[in-house]
Amino acid sequence: MTARSVFLGRLLGLYLILIAIPMAANQQSTVATVEALVHNAPLLFVVGLILVAVGLATILSHNIWSGGALPVIVTLIGWLTLLKGLLFLFLPPPEAVGVIIWGKAYEQFFYADVAIVFLLGVYLTYAGFRSRPAKA
Repeated sequence: MTARSVFLGRLLGLYLILIAIPMAANQQSTVATVEALVHNAPLLFVVGLILVAVGLATILSHNIWSGGALPVIVTLIGWLTLLKGLLFLFLPPPEAVGVIIWGKAYEQFFYADVAIVFLLGVYLTYAGFRSRPAKA
């Protein structure tokens, strides 16, 4: 396992856990914030720019499709982040809402979304701290 895979697993895992907890604790404000974001074209564009940069950075530094679940999941997160950012940039807000955030169903499936984010974070954190980076 590369040191980069271990680091990114730990980083992404802890990040996902730390965003899932306040999201779950503040459902109403989280849903309201997401709804406001997707109806604000300039802000959605800026978020798209940031997601594209983060996705590209992850892919360019870690495009590994073998070696176990941890490196593959980290790479997949990078590609999905890039794709989400590009969709935010190229799709107008109403279409971006439907494609990216499940449209009206977001509030209905809110806790399922948060649970997926949290469990993915737990797995990445566990796998990242359990793994030992290869000596360079």
